[in-house]
Amino acid sequence: MKPMLIGGEWRTDADDVIVSVNPADGRTNHEVAAAGVRHVGAAVEAAAAAAGAWRDMLPHKRARVLAKIADGIEARSEQFARLQMIENGKVLAECRTQAASAAATFRYYAAVCETLGDDVNPARGPYLSMTLHEPYGVVAAITPWNSPLTMEAQKVAPALAAGNAVILKPSEVTPSGAIALGEVALEAGLPPGLLSILPGTGAVAGDALVRHPGVKCVSFTGGTGSGRRIAAIAAEKLMPVALELGGKSPHIVFADADIDAAVASVADGIFEGTGQSCVAGSRLFVERRIHDRVLALVAERARRLRLDLPDAPGAQVGPLATFAHRVRVEQCIETARAEGGRIVAGGGRPGDAHLAAGAFCLPTVVAGLTNDATVCRQEIFGPVLCVLPFDDEDDLVRQSNDSVYGLAAGLWTADFRRAWRVARRLEAGTVWINTYKQLSIAAPFGGYKDSGLGREKGIGGLRLYQQAKSLYLGLGG
Repeated sequence: MKPMLIGGEWRTDADDVIVSVNPADGRTNHEVAAAGVRHVGAAVEAAAAAAGAWRDMLPHKRARVLAKIADGIEARSEQFARLQMIENGKVLAECRTQAASAAATFRYYAAVCETLGDDVNPARGPYLSMTLHEPYGVVAAITPWNSPLTMEAQKVAPALAAGNAVILKPSEVTPSGAIALGEVALEAGLPPGLLSILPGTGAVAGDALVRHPGVKCVSFTGGTGSGRRIAAIAAEKLMPVALELGGKSPHIVFADADIDAAVASVADGIFEGTGQSCVAGSRLFVERRIHDRVLALVAERARRLRLDLPDAPGAQVGPLATFAHRVRVEQCIETARAEGGRIVAGGGRPGDAHLAAGAFCLPTVVAGLTNDATVCRQEIFGPVLCVLPFDDEDDLVRQSNDSVYGLAAGLWTADFRRAWRVARRLEAGTVWINTYKQLSIAAPFGGYKDSGLGREKGIGGLRLYQQAKSLYLGLGG
C-alpha cells in the first residue's frame, strides 16, 4: 500500500483505502492509504512546528533546497511520467513533458526566491517606509487529476519559496505523483513537516483541510462547484484562497487566418490530453464564409488522430481518466444529439479490440448547434468540440463572452489590429493570438467570472502565498 507523508514520516494507518485503476485497461494499479480528519490534524500540527525555522531561513538557502528538488524530479522524470500515465491515461509523451515542466517550475521559483526583494516606498514625511512580504504559515494545496505533475509543482514550489509549510492533497485518482514528490523533497533536504502529502477524497481530507483553523491559505484547482464550497468556508474563516476553476474557452478563426495552422492548433487545443484540460478550446467560432471548410478540415483531422494505449509509439490520444468520467462525456454527446447537433466526427467508442477494456472515447466534432445549446454552456472536460459560425466582430465577442466561464481564449487572424481589438474585448484571463495552449511559468494564469479567483505562476504566484506588512522608521529629531 502506498503511504501518506506526515511530518517527515510515511504512514499507512488509514481508515480507508484508495484503489487506483489504470484507465487504459481497467486493471488495478495499486492501493493508497487515504487520509482522514485525524491525519489532517497531525499534518497541520507538524507543518506549524516546522514553518518557523523555514520562514527564518535566508532566501538563498531555501532556494538551494528548491533547486535540489528540481534536480530530483529531473533524475526521476521517467518514473514521474509513468506514474501519471497509468493513473490518468495521458499519453506518455505528454506526461514526460509535464514532468520536465514540474522540474522547471521548482527551478524557476528557486531563482525567484533568491532574487526577489522587498520594497522601499516613496516617503511623504520624515521616515523611511518599507513593505515586507511574509508567509502565511501553513498553506493547503488541493490539486486535480488531469495534470497533477504540473499543478502540484505550480502550487508547492511558490508556497515553499514564499516561506510557508505546505500540505498537499492530490486527487484520489492521481495520488502517486504527489507521493513521489514527497520522496524527492525529503531526499533534497527539505526539513520534515514542511511538505506533507495527504491522498484522500475531497469530501473527507479536502474538507477537513479547508476547515482546519491552522490552515491560513488554500490554493485549489478543480471544478467550479467545489471552488464555490471552498470559497464559502474561506469567507467564514476570512482566509485567502486561490481558485483555478472550469472553462469553456472560445477558439476563433477569422477568414484571413492561416487556415492550415489554425486547424492544427484547434485540434491540438481540444483533443490533446483527451480534452481534459481547463483551457481546452471546446467552442470553435469560425467566420461564416469559411465555416464549412474549416469544419470539414477539423473533422478530418479528428478522425486521423491516433487513439491508442498511452505508451504505444505514436499515440496522440489516450483514454479518459476514469470510466465514470467517460459515462459523463458520453451523456454530453447524447445531449448534443438530442438538441439537434450533428456529429461530424467521432461520437462513440473506438472499435479496436485492444482498446476495448479501456475508458476510450473518440475525438468528437459537433456542428449545427447554437451557443445556447447545453454542450456549449457546460464544461464537458472531454474530447468534444462544438463548431459555431459568427458574422462579424461584434457577433463573435457577444457569443464568446456569453458564458459563465472566462479562463482562456484563442484567435487566428492576419490582421494584428483586429487581433488587438478582439483580444482586449474577450473576457478571459489568457488570450492566445495565432497560437494556443502556450504556457509559461513566468506569466500569471487564472480566470475571469466563474473560472476562478487570483492568479498563479510568475512572481505574483509567489506573492500569492505571502501577506504584506508596512514598516515605518522615523527619521525626525
